[in-house]
Amino acid sequence: MPASELVVGVQCGGSDAFSGVTANPAVGFATDLLVRAGATVMFSENTEVRDAVDQLTARAATPEVAQAIVRELAWYDAYLARGQADRSANTTPGNKAGGLSNIVEKAMGSIVKSGSTPIAHVLSPGEKLKREQRGLVFAATPASDFICGTLQLAAGMNLHVFTTGRGTPYGLAECPVIKVATRSDLARRWHDLMDLNAGRVADGEATIEEAGWELFRLMLDVASGRRKTWAEQWKLHNALVLFNPAPVT
Repeated sequence: MPASELVVGVQCGGSDAFSGVTANPAVGFATDLLVRAGATVMFSENTEVRDAVDQLTARAATPEVAQAIVRELAWYDAYLARGQADRSANTTPGNKAGGLSNIVEKAMGSIVKSGSTPIAHVLSPGEKLKREQRGLVFAATPASDFICGTLQLAAGMNLHVFTTGRGTPYGLAECPVIKVATRSDLARRWHDLMDLNAGRVADGEATIEEAGWELFRLMLDVASGRRKTWAEQWKLHNALVLFNPAPVT
């Protein structure tokens, strides 16, 4: 499976204070490699990027893309306001227990998964990716693991990368999910659920670039059938969850 045929969705699940330091930067480095190789990468999670939106609009490939980012995030703000949902519900109690102080910290860590290339396209919730829409894509979805994964699948994702610092048990039947641990103690404790240990960056045993290359090669091996993810091996599959009218932060 060549990298150019991959449509990769990236997502945070159960972030901690190391998410923006180890796993997410490694994913961002791999994202740049994928885009350079002709692949498509989708990043999402509206409420987890909303408070650093200036970083996204500054990287928009065109003014139209920047306007689309602002439009999607404004729609989501209005959706939460209609449901009288407090946007400060994200960060979650688990995020705070893991060491994240506020949503701005989480946003900075979340956005770094998207790497450094220009944002080429924006998708609304439920919109399908067109064949010509390659490169880096912002797919506007809720931050909920299950809804985000479902909408990325609906857009055309064929490989998923899921970073976690809290140990979220997550998997999809429809495509392989590569789980990336932010800390070595989590990778050791859940050795039969985590596919890659980015905690080695914090341990001083690997650089972000080395972890990014390791993830890139792992993605090609999984997509080509040479490796199985733990979620595939254990048949760890979530139900799909559609975006519903209830407010989801």
